[in-house]
Amino acid sequence: MNDVFGGTYAGVYNLIYRDKDYGAECEMLDRLFKRYGNNSISSVLDLGCGTGNHAFPISGRGYEVVGVERSDDMFAVAQQRLSEDASGRITFRQGDIRNIQLGRRFDSALLMFAVLGYQVENADVLSTLKTARAHLKPGGLLIFDVWYGPAVLLQRPSERVKVIGSGEDRIIRVASGELDVARHTCAVRFHVWRLAGERLLAETEETHLMRYFFPLELNLFLECSGFNLIRIGAFPDFDQDPGEATWNILAVARAV
Repeated sequence: MNDVFGGTYAGVYNLIYRDKDYGAECEMLDRLFKRYGNNSISSVLDLGCGTGNHAFPISGRGYEVVGVERSDDMFAVAQQRLSEDASGRITFRQGDIRNIQLGRRFDSALLMFAVLGYQVENADVLSTLKTARAHLKPGGLLIFDVWYGPAVLLQRPSERVKVIGSGEDRIIRVASGELDVARHTCAVRFHVWRLAGERLLAETEETHLMRYFFPLELNLFLECSGFNLIRIGAFPDFDQDPGEATWNILAVARAV
């Protein structure tokens, strides 16, 4: 896994993605827990939890959540947010999702916001999925989203500019991507500026190497890790089948 989510990027992460509807995604996860979990899910392991943007809404729906994050800076933001949460249903642990051992099992595990895509080597994908399996009770659910290979190859990445805020305080992020078709990866380059008027407060560049996946490939990885694939759907429209216009897909699998 490449080293990303440094201090500057982590510091503006929640601002950059403030328009991402985490609440709606967690409402969908709640429906999937009930649909496929036979109303037996109460504990959730959030692998690659970042700053807790899924953990907090899910805990607000009554679930116990344990989040695991590798990045020092993202983990620090999550811990800071936790100090303002009085529910007592969330715990954050710092560690590598490829090999962390928490010493307990959960009813469900999540790998949300393309966390599995950050595992670019086959061994890393398998290690991450096996970590999830080791922490799930028999019959437990694994839910994750990834980039969908057919759509990535058809649409191709393009340069995107995002401006957050106006007037004195602004964040500008420029993102561009380059495919390595043979390795099923895309090198996403982020350049971020934080400005106060004309004054530059911070600047950073990061390259996030992302893997995209194909259905049979995912099925094989899951089978080798102790899961049965239940369904792959479009994301966030899970009840729709993915197609060449579906950049993101969501998968639900059950621990054997």
